[in-house]
Amino acid sequence: MEQKKKKPFKMPHTYIILIVFAFIMAVLTYIVPAGVYDRVADPATGRQVIDPNSFHYVENDPVTPFEFIKAYPEGMNKAANVTLFVFMTGGSFGIIMQTGAITKALGRLAIKMQGKEKLLIPLIMFIFSLGGATFGMWEEMIPFIPLGIVLARSVGYDAMVGAGMIIVGCNCGFSSGWMNPFTTGIAQGIAELPLFSGIGLRLVAWALQLIIGAFWIMRYASRVKKNPQLSIIADVEEEEKGNKLDLEHMEEMKGRDFLILAVFVAGMVTIVYGVKTYGWFLTEIGAIFLTMGAICGLIAGNRPSKVASQFVEGAKDIAFGALVAGVARAAVVIMESGSIIDTAVYALAGLVGDFPPPLAAAVMYWVETGIDFVINSGSGQAAAAMPIMVPLADVLGVTRQTAVLAYQFGDGFTNAFWPTAGTLMAALGLGKISYDRWIRFYLPIIGSWAVMASLLCAYAAAVQWGPF
Repeated sequence: MEQKKKKPFKMPHTYIILIVFAFIMAVLTYIVPAGVYDRVADPATGRQVIDPNSFHYVENDPVTPFEFIKAYPEGMNKAANVTLFVFMTGGSFGIIMQTGAITKALGRLAIKMQGKEKLLIPLIMFIFSLGGATFGMWEEMIPFIPLGIVLARSVGYDAMVGAGMIIVGCNCGFSSGWMNPFTTGIAQGIAELPLFSGIGLRLVAWALQLIIGAFWIMRYASRVKKNPQLSIIADVEEEEKGNKLDLEHMEEMKGRDFLILAVFVAGMVTIVYGVKTYGWFLTEIGAIFLTMGAICGLIAGNRPSKVASQFVEGAKDIAFGALVAGVARAAVVIMESGSIIDTAVYALAGLVGDFPPPLAAAVMYWVETGIDFVINSGSGQAAAAMPIMVPLADVLGVTRQTAVLAYQFGDGFTNAFWPTAGTLMAALGLGKISYDRWIRFYLPIIGSWAVMASLLCAYAAAVQWGPF
């Protein structure tokens, strides 16, 4: 009698993975004691921060089955700004891409880079790292994922390389944060440090991250170019092979194409200026993208109704990526409802207390990594964790500047790792990249960064990196 062949294991759908995470958190609300910190207004920043001496246990309030179900619409509501931003920019990009101007421009760039394709990877990473480092670019990278993928495929790589060089590049700047007002700025404000002090070591961290990230991505890209079957997403690339640029039959750019590109560049410059000068965020950036899309569609000679249809098509194409941010947020909603987030922060902070300063600083990084799972927001984690880490650093003989560095690394690296990171999940959705395959790609990078972060934090503590 013939034995039935076992079906190979297939990773569940991304939504199923997120639902399982949320279910585990719901179960933990029955097991983990509920606890809270008191929140007080910080006079230096005006933000609500934790009083580190106020933790106390409260009566357990486990999540009921109906509350578990409600967590998903609540998560959608809390992630609405990201979801609508992705729909807005995705629809606008749909209009812009239909003009063909960006495709032609990327094709010309790809032709010029033939024979030196690898240089594209560190170049793109460097550009996006500047955005992460200077104005906290993270959610704002989402619209660029399709462009990165088109460019990567045009030179013989896959979508993983295209998404990776943007996500990892942006992460290099965001997590080193040498001028990031939303992470370093807030954390240093809570720690009462001079704004952006200690920039030298942060610049070193930024350079090391770029070198490490570029090495792993270039290594993977080289392997895929030699043998496309070695791609982690070979099946996706097979399905998308019709979307690659035909460099041999690339159309010449016309005056209308250059005008569309000028509008696009002007829009991006406006966004950077608005973010830096007026503190624009997703709503304002989405409005600029919508304006860019409409103008570009009209310049291309399309009637208003055609432009509207192209917007709808573009939004439909990224529905998975837009909605996944809300699904990911459900786990956090459940932890908040069951009052176990503060308990997790309290327990993780308690792990640091018995180590000598250099080792304590390295452990601080790992504790912040754990906290980022439940508080996946740079400014939110700063407000929640730094009021605990600062006095803890004082007691342990670790400088406050070192505590800020540990927070930056712990928050930043896992923004591209934890499944609770809505921005990551939305970006992957745009590239039709499943979460499990991204993790296979990202693990060597984050593993190498983790070693680097541990050593840099230990070094900072050992030399009493300051000013204090």
